[in-house]
Amino acid sequence: MLLTGSMSAGQTAPTFSKDIAPILDKHCQSCHRPGGAAPMSLLSFEDARPWAAAMKRETSLRHMPPWHIEKGIGVQRYREDPSLTAAEIAAIAAWADGGAVRGEDTAATSRPFADARQGRRWSIGTPDLVVLSPQVVVEPASPDWWGAIGDTPTGLAEDRYIAAVETMELSDVGTSGVFHHVGLQTLTPAGQFDFGTIHEVGRGAEWFDPDASPLLRVGGVISFNNAHVHAGGSKTTARLAVALKFHPRGFTPKYARRGITIGTADLDVRGNEGNQLVEAFVTLQQPAKLLNFEPHMHASGSRMCLEAVWGAVRQTLTCTGFDPRWVRNYAYDTDSAPLLPRGTILRLLGWLDTRPNPKNTYLVDPRNWTGWGSRPVDNMFMNYLSVALLTNEQMKAEVAKRLGLAKQGKGETVGCLPCTLPYALDPAAQ
Repeated sequence: MLLTGSMSAGQTAPTFSKDIAPILDKHCQSCHRPGGAAPMSLLSFEDARPWAAAMKRETSLRHMPPWHIEKGIGVQRYREDPSLTAAEIAAIAAWADGGAVRGEDTAATSRPFADARQGRRWSIGTPDLVVLSPQVVVEPASPDWWGAIGDTPTGLAEDRYIAAVETMELSDVGTSGVFHHVGLQTLTPAGQFDFGTIHEVGRGAEWFDPDASPLLRVGGVISFNNAHVHAGGSKTTARLAVALKFHPRGFTPKYARRGITIGTADLDVRGNEGNQLVEAFVTLQQPAKLLNFEPHMHASGSRMCLEAVWGAVRQTLTCTGFDPRWVRNYAYDTDSAPLLPRGTILRLLGWLDTRPNPKNTYLVDPRNWTGWGSRPVDNMFMNYLSVALLTNEQMKAEVAKRLGLAKQGKGETVGCLPCTLPYALDPAAQ
């Protein structure tokens, strides 16, 4: 029976041990734990009970867990979607309304953390390799700093394809927040680029499409070449841990993976004004399968959408709200990833809002004009996309597979332009 916020006569209210702890373990505790990105821990009944009413409110509004993909617009299936089901939201509401009781303690309600001292665990499971960045020391009241913090050898003895990567901040004070972000890339001994990723608060693990997984080659380094560091009120020594999960030995992906960044630094952001539209464009030079959608904005960013334009056809692929406190990478489900013919124009749209907002502490003075800048109080507008590059024959095979899945009620044809425009598969038409 689906639970509701108000309990009917004869119904038993959910308990923390039986009903709520498994939900928190699955969806919430990666951030809501000591040293996590969230402001309170939800590891135990004692931790969670004072927040029962807030948990009901924030989950009912779908503010938590932070997952901002808009329902009913564009692709709806993504890898590692932490969103609560309707039944889980109702269970939390009924638990709060029923007195937020503990219930009988059962076996461990939370999986053990990989690092008990830090109170953290890897969401990708036990990593095959963990690489630590050089340390940084941040004084209690120092200005923000940007730059490279150094390279660390991977120690890898053989080439391996990466299934997932996750980053974690480690510090001597046990709290996160010294790193606003860290851009990193893997380089071979000859300085060749393998792949790049980014660490940001709330971003979470990155799972790669097995058809287009990146390669980590033997003997290279991870270069932590773009860090933004800021003070947290106490002297802190911090570093970044990069966890890598590999595919089995002998695995080879079907397609080459490439990164595409869409955006513009030409920003003219007016004070005290909402719904300020910014746009950027890029044209695909080869048939491609779009693998992910990762919006990046700063203080005034509120929403971002991506459209695909081919000839006279325009289709929305993804729309998401944006909160600078919770940056997310949205990886499309393998059978729902957009399939785009050569010549597709990707149109990126972003909306900026500089009106006063007590929840947005980055808007230090909404009256002021701002432009592009590296500080959180300034603004950026870009999206970090990745694509699998396809030949015409590979695109035809992907489209046939997608149409076959659609007949079975699986996958999505939203974003599959050749699924509804068969002539887009004809190289002569491109």
